[in-house]
Amino acid sequence: MVDSLKKPEFQEMRPGVKVPTKETILTPRFYTTDFDEMATMDISVNEDELQAILEEFRADYNRHHFVRDAEFEQSWDHIDGETRKLFVEFLERSCTAEFSGFLLYKELGRRLKDKSPVLAECFTLMSRDEARHAGFLNKAMSDFNLQLDLGFLTKSKKYTFFKPKFIFYATYLSEKIGYWRYIKIYRHLESHPENRIYPIFRFFENWCQDENRHGDFFSALMKAQPQFLNDWKAKLWCRFFLLSVFATMYLNDLQRKDFYAAIGLDARTYDIEVIQETNETAARVFPVILNVNHPEFFKAMDVAAAANNKLLEVEATGQPKPVKLLKQLPHVATIAWQMARLYFMKPIDAVQMRSVVR
Repeated sequence: MVDSLKKPEFQEMRPGVKVPTKETILTPRFYTTDFDEMATMDISVNEDELQAILEEFRADYNRHHFVRDAEFEQSWDHIDGETRKLFVEFLERSCTAEFSGFLLYKELGRRLKDKSPVLAECFTLMSRDEARHAGFLNKAMSDFNLQLDLGFLTKSKKYTFFKPKFIFYATYLSEKIGYWRYIKIYRHLESHPENRIYPIFRFFENWCQDENRHGDFFSALMKAQPQFLNDWKAKLWCRFFLLSVFATMYLNDLQRKDFYAAIGLDARTYDIEVIQETNETAARVFPVILNVNHPEFFKAMDVAAAANNKLLEVEATGQPKPVKLLKQLPHVATIAWQMARLYFMKPIDAVQMRSVVR
């Protein structure tokens, strides 16, 4: 009985290799893009900033950072039951997201090598960073007697096609929200070391600087393509990607609030702070941002999160698929309605904000 609590069962492809989590709208995705369009982009209007960022990538500040120390060399069976399950899921989601970035950046570096050397080297060096992150996370999973077969993931996972401008919006936000997630966990655990249940959290301060630099690269790249930022379509798409990234994180994290409780955080409070910081950061480059301080914003998010939990409860029943789909439909409609409300909520003009600051 004790062993079953300490080692919650996961499906395994073979001993010690976890079956990847079933893909849903909330799970990390793998991306591909129009490499020819990317190769023909003129970056001359902001090449100096991109060159400066490339020099930072070359400096490789974290080349000696991702090294496991003696604190890892122990049994982690005391992290048991539901906490162990949620922690393994956290490591898996994080590893998959980092590996997704590695694959996309590596392919971009390869495809752009002869046509846009500055961009190609930036992408290649970012893929180096993402590979380190994914490898470090996968090795952490092995402390819990499981790992991901990253080669299998490469071949088996579905790839979502995004045009370059959508890749820029999505990856910029992914890197920046990653920075705020990591740094807030790090600062919390620095103040409350008794809640640091596993040593990987000690690495988050330097780690998040990789995320920040990657986000700065995509910010500079968007500035080099002003047509992606300065028309009415850009405003609509920026709102869409902001809401998508925020809602995905919020629904995922509230679904797993017990994991955050295990490290002494309230998932809702943590997510609100991360969303507010990321939204403010996005105002430096996006033409509009969301009004996340509107009194209805997080009320709508809470309704959507509750509906998402109802969806999962129905999914967990042993009923036939058509019956489950019928029962899930009202909850899907609730989430869709709340997202529509948030999307059409009047946004904040970030261009005007920047002009006031100046």
